[in-house]
Amino acid sequence: MASKKVLVVFGATGAQGGSVFKIILNDPKTADQFHVRAVTRDPSKPKAKQLADQGAELVSADLEDKESLRSALKGAYAVFAVTNFWEKMSAEVEFKQGKNVADISKEVGVQHLVWSSLLNVTKLSGGKLTKVAHFDAKADVEDYIKSIGVPATFFQAGFYMSNLPGQMLRPHPETHEWTLALPIPVDSPTIPLIDTEEDTGKFVKGILLNREKTLGKQIYGAHTYYSMEQIVEEFKAVKPEAGKGAKAVEIPPEVFKGFMAQGGMPEVVQEEMLQNMQLLPMCGYYGGASLDESHSILSEPLTTWKEYVAKNKTFADLK
Repeated sequence: MASKKVLVVFGATGAQGGSVFKIILNDPKTADQFHVRAVTRDPSKPKAKQLADQGAELVSADLEDKESLRSALKGAYAVFAVTNFWEKMSAEVEFKQGKNVADISKEVGVQHLVWSSLLNVTKLSGGKLTKVAHFDAKADVEDYIKSIGVPATFFQAGFYMSNLPGQMLRPHPETHEWTLALPIPVDSPTIPLIDTEEDTGKFVKGILLNREKTLGKQIYGAHTYYSMEQIVEEFKAVKPEAGKGAKAVEIPPEVFKGFMAQGGMPEVVQEEMLQNMQLLPMCGYYGGASLDESHSILSEPLTTWKEYVAKNKTFADLK
């Protein structure tokens, strides 16, 4: 135990952190190299206890409490830090949380901080898209980390595959045909899909094992860029019976916002998600960047959309 490097994982019961935890401990090479310390606000919860049963050290900490972070990060070699903007829907809170992790990482001498970041959409769009706060806040933390000199790599998760089944890709209320309706062109490959729960850890493992190569870099976490049409066609290929009549449809911005309003989303969230979508054809999710360099650090294959469709529980009863 003493010879292992301590890897602190935030959000270990969530999609990104849970993937990091699983991949690191399931690979003998990294399991021998890293002692995983999972951070949770409540170690008594069943999900947290499952982590302990699988070999993690559990520690309690709050991203808004520096003293608790100081204890959680003590002796850490590396840290994977992820924040949840949607919990409080506040860019200010998310920035404070990220800043706290950065400050304590510097204070205790963390040698490799992996920050779950995103691009600054306001800057990327030249000020045309200014409401995508859950991107901009993470990017502001990235800038802060760089400014204080913490050795860091910036993992940027792509478009979650989990957002599609039954949510964005769902049966039409009248025709019952599976439909993907978004306010973007259907034939443009602008959607960088990732199976977050399976593949985040593959990227983070690559980052940790290639420290010198990845320090200061942005690592784009996605399998490939898909178009809406590709997403639907691959769904139909895996589920041919259910997929009869399935289609991709470009809808007007006001219709997209209307769907979210029906789901109870406030106006501020409707506009944020609309601009998030508009980013794709306007600038590109990753500003038009290739995924090749990010893929070069991987040692395991990434999950394809077809594979995700085949295993997803929402689609389980479809043929």
